[in-house]
Amino acid sequence: MTHHPKLGAAIGALMSLTLPAAAQELPDTMVWTSYDVGSAGYAEASAIADAFGKEYGTRVRIQPSGSGIGRLQPLLQGRADYAFLATEAFFLAEGAYDFATPEWGPHQLRAVAGRPAGITLIAAGDAGIATVEDARGKRIAFVAGNPSVNVKCEAILAFGGLTLDDVEVITFPTYASAMSSMTRNESDATCTTPTTSQLYELAESPRGIQYAPLEPANQEGWDKLLKVLPIMSPSDEDVAAGLAEGETAKMAAYRYPVITTTEDKSADEVYAFIKALDETYDMYKDGTAAMDRWTLEKSGKPAIDIPFHEGAVRYLREIGVWTDEDESWNRTRIERLNALTEAWDTFSAENGDMEEAAFAEGWMARRQEVIASLK
Repeated sequence: MTHHPKLGAAIGALMSLTLPAAAQELPDTMVWTSYDVGSAGYAEASAIADAFGKEYGTRVRIQPSGSGIGRLQPLLQGRADYAFLATEAFFLAEGAYDFATPEWGPHQLRAVAGRPAGITLIAAGDAGIATVEDARGKRIAFVAGNPSVNVKCEAILAFGGLTLDDVEVITFPTYASAMSSMTRNESDATCTTPTTSQLYELAESPRGIQYAPLEPANQEGWDKLLKVLPIMSPSDEDVAAGLAEGETAKMAAYRYPVITTTEDKSADEVYAFIKALDETYDMYKDGTAAMDRWTLEKSGKPAIDIPFHEGAVRYLREIGVWTDEDESWNRTRIERLNALTEAWDTFSAENGDMEEAAFAEGWMARRQEVIASLK
C-alpha cells in the first residue's frame, strides 16, 4: 500500500497542469469570523469574500459575533481560518484585560493586513458633548465582553481628563445594540469607527450626530490617552457618518479590521491570501466608504496590533512595500510577544490556584514589568 501516496501525488501533479492558475491560489472554502452584521468589519469582510468568490471560486462563510471571545475562539480552535478583529487582537496576544485570566493568557497571533481606521467619542447631536471633557456625567455605551471598544473609550475619555468614574457607563449585550443605543436615546455617546451603519441612522435621526475632536496639538491629552492604550495616533478623517463633503474630523487612528490568523498557519496559505487581497483590490475597494484603505501600502505596514505573519511579509517584500524599518518593527513586536508568553508560563505555573480576579490583577502588573523591561 505504500506506493499509493506517491501515485496520488503524481496524478495530482498532472491534474494541476490542466487547472487555471487562479484555482490553485486559495482553498475552495474558508471560514472567517467578524463583528456583528451591520458593523464596518462585517461589511468589509463580505465585500472581500465576494471578490474572492468571483475571482477564484472560493466559498467564504463569515461567522459574525458581537464579542471578541466569539470572534477568537473559532480561530484558536481551528474552526475558522481568519478573523477580522479589532483591538482584541492586541489584547489576546498580550494576555491583557479580559484575556488576563488563567484560561486565556498571551497567544501568538499574526496579522495578514489591517486598514487604518479613525475613532473618537461619537455623541448624539443633542447630548451637549462638543468636546471630550463635556462627556462628564453623560451616558456612555459600552459593549459586554468587548475590551476592544471599551478600552479605546477609556483611553479617549482620558484625553479629556476623565475616568470611568466621571461618566455613566451603560453596558449593552452586543456591539450592534450599543451602536444603535444613541438613536434610541438609551445613551449619549460611544466610541467607534465613524462608518458603522448605525451611525448613519443616528445622523439622520432627530438627535443628530457630533464628533468630539482629538486635536493633535493637545499633547497633554494625547499623553493621557496613550498611557491607557499605546496603539493609536492622531488622524484626520474625511469619511464619517453625517460629515459634510470636504470636512475633516480630528480623531485617533488604529487598525480595524485586522485580518488575523495564528502563528502556525501555513506561510504559503497566508501568502496566497494576501496576494489575493492585493489582486482583487479593484473589485472590492468601492464596497464601503473606507475600503480604499485596504491598499497594501496602507494596510500592510506597521504599526499594527500584532506582528505580521511570515507569509504576509514574504509577499509585502516581493511587491516592494515592506522596508527594513518594517522588518525591525516586526522583530521587536515578536520579541515582546515571546517575552510575555514566557512570563505567562512562569506566572501561571506559580499562581494557578489564585482566585481569578487576584490572578488577573497580578498578571497585569507582571505584564507591565515585562513591557517596561523591553524598552
